[in-house]
Amino acid sequence: MIRFLQTPGPFKKYVLGGLLLLMTVSMVWYLVPSGNNYTFGGPAKGVVAKIGDAEVTADEVRTTARQMLQQQMPQGSSANMSMLLPFFSQRAAEQLITRQALISEAGRMGLRVSPDEVKDELQHGRYAATFFPGGNFIGQTEYEDMLTRANLTPAKFEDEVSKDILLSKLQALISGTAGVTDAEIHDQFVKQNSKVKFDYAVLKEDDIKKGLHPTEAELKAFYESHKASYANSVPEKRKVKYAVIDTAKIESGIQITQADLQKYYDDHRDQYRVPEQVKVSHILIKTPLPGPDGKVDDKGVAEAQHRAEDLLKQLKSGAKFETLAEKYSEDPGSAKQGGSLGLIGRGQTVPEFEKTAFSLPKGQISDLVKSSYGFHIIRVDDKQDAHMKSLDEVKSEIEPILRHQRAQQIAQQKAETLLADARKNGLDAAAAKLNIPVVTSDFFARNAMLPGLGPSTQFMDAVFSAAENAPPDIAPASTGAAVFQLLGIKPASTPTFEEIRTKVEDEFKNDQANTLLSQKIQELSDRAKAEHDLKRAARELGAGMKTSDLVLPDGQVPDVGSMSGQAAVAFTMKPGEISGPIRNGADAVVLQVLENQTPSDADFEAKRDEIRDQLVQGKQQERFALFVSNLVDEMTKSGKIKRNEEELKALTRTGSESGM
Repeated sequence: MIRFLQTPGPFKKYVLGGLLLLMTVSMVWYLVPSGNNYTFGGPAKGVVAKIGDAEVTADEVRTTARQMLQQQMPQGSSANMSMLLPFFSQRAAEQLITRQALISEAGRMGLRVSPDEVKDELQHGRYAATFFPGGNFIGQTEYEDMLTRANLTPAKFEDEVSKDILLSKLQALISGTAGVTDAEIHDQFVKQNSKVKFDYAVLKEDDIKKGLHPTEAELKAFYESHKASYANSVPEKRKVKYAVIDTAKIESGIQITQADLQKYYDDHRDQYRVPEQVKVSHILIKTPLPGPDGKVDDKGVAEAQHRAEDLLKQLKSGAKFETLAEKYSEDPGSAKQGGSLGLIGRGQTVPEFEKTAFSLPKGQISDLVKSSYGFHIIRVDDKQDAHMKSLDEVKSEIEPILRHQRAQQIAQQKAETLLADARKNGLDAAAAKLNIPVVTSDFFARNAMLPGLGPSTQFMDAVFSAAENAPPDIAPASTGAAVFQLLGIKPASTPTFEEIRTKVEDEFKNDQANTLLSQKIQELSDRAKAEHDLKRAARELGAGMKTSDLVLPDGQVPDVGSMSGQAAVAFTMKPGEISGPIRNGADAVVLQVLENQTPSDADFEAKRDEIRDQLVQGKQQERFALFVSNLVDEMTKSGKIKRNEEELKALTRTGSESGM
């Protein structure tokens, strides 16, 4: 909804209704809790969840899931999107439930939205470009007509806008008081920008394993002491015979008509709509964030405006936009790209930025645009109007989908015919009538791949859940549909020592090498500290020596791994100090610091605002995320949120796309 209501032009009349539920996914994704226990005995059929007196319906989830998927994969093929819909349905359901829980809580806390606030949002906020272009209302008749074409009434639409404002108020109330001290900013700056260089001695588990030569007695003793872990480690195996109806062979003979293509295209038009987009670059000069008391430093704002105005003057005098962006823009993500943000759609940026970006002609540079981030100078590099891909453009996508769908239907029908005959006359006789070969397998484990089937989880599930002496049955396979008959079962068993001697030897060596590595690296550290000489201790114990470059806390060092892991201790050590053992998987090191490089005060001043913004935003996000998680958990436990597990399973089950 948010994206569309800012989209001018005839695109409105096609997708307004479909995008209304985008409002329901405007909360950031990380806020949505997962793994909650489902509560039974509340929602009716077709209702995914009840939140107090409100409901989240299966239809709402389907619509939202489609929109989420289309946003994430605007150029995705129909086949891929259908496969991913069940996954997105789970996320959509939780987001809709979370949104309704937040709306309920906002009301309980006494937050309200007045009609004037809704009117102001429509007139001056993110919807202004659609309903008040140039500051003038499009007229009540056109306003109602637009909503009617999307099966909406003004009351319903304005209620959704009101809820969105309500959620913004709740988020501001919960997270708005987050602040950081100067000490926290400085500590974070030093933590992010300090560098360290060190010598390090390396011991490797693989080198230790090469020197291990266990006796037969040692291996047998290891097997006996670990016998419990080998219990039933030889998996159950089964033997079947089966006949496959190969979808690919059927598919090759299917002809798709122009009428077939046209019908699919007409039925799936929403998938082929390309939204209006602009390619933009910008220069950002940030303004100070409100302090813990909520007040803004007016002097800092004025200073930021003065700097932005100076850059604008330079641009008007002929300075190169990319050069100024790289040098002065305080948006680190785009500055390195000469200010380029690439293509953006409606609803992806703050309203002030969006309004300017979509109203500027191609090639033009804006005046200063003030947003909650600061002052922007925006250049429009290109424009792409909203449009519908033609049938000719997407024909190559549609044809294989239709051919595959038809082939699956035919394969299923043939398999059902084969199954019915096999249950009467036996699989061999039934398959011979259809000239389909029957394959008889050896005994196989559940993770095996059988000839003609490919990776087929559903087939294996069916085989390994079938009872002995059961009649033939049918199961999906990756290549089509298979009719099978279970011939035998070998239960899971515990292998003898002789059967898994090689495995026992590998596990013995791994176990011993790990223990010896821990002992040896500890000895290396102790000896180096006692002798105040890491290199000497390394020579004595046969460890390799290396030297790092100057490395930041987010860096990687060969054999040491990430400097944000155990090796982070290096940033707390003084030159000459020797560390304790540091493990990095199958490697272990001891390091001796050579040099610490602390960033300068000038660097700090240059990055102070950026780091403060990071810390404040992080605290705000953490605070609100915790609030949301706790709220949903509490409402679930108290029964205020009741989920319908059967509806959720139906929506998120692979292969349920047809209902989507």
